[in-house]
Amino acid sequence: MIRIDSIWLATEPMDMRAGTEKALARVVAVFGAAQPHCAYLFANRRGNRMKVLVHDSLGVWLAVRRLHQGKLSWPSSRCGDQMELNAEQLQALVVGLPWQRLASSCFNMSSVLIKKCCTKRAATSSSFMR
Repeated sequence: MIRIDSIWLATEPMDMRAGTEKALARVVAVFGAAQPHCAYLFANRRGNRMKVLVHDSLGVWLAVRRLHQGKLSWPSSRCGDQMELNAEQLQALVVGLPWQRLASSCFNMSSVLIKKCCTKRAATSSSFMR
């Protein structure tokens, strides 16, 4: 089982031809570092494909999601360059639902709904997994 403690979304589109190394470099560029047990989400410009890079402290996993119809409900870059999602929002996002409409009344106040980051997260471990 892959443990995921935090889910981070990059608002800028990414070229879906990118493999693991380019996706990891993009994580470092946008988020400052690939933190263990974090998932990083990227979408293409059309909004019908998403890549998820997960750092599991031993290495990285890269998964792709493609919608056959419709588009992902992806935020624009004017919302900032990154956002944090919770598990329920991720579940809605991967099936193309408008996850931004999930109201705080649906969750405990202790759950994180959406967190815009004004600055890069401080790296607490090494910045690049080789």
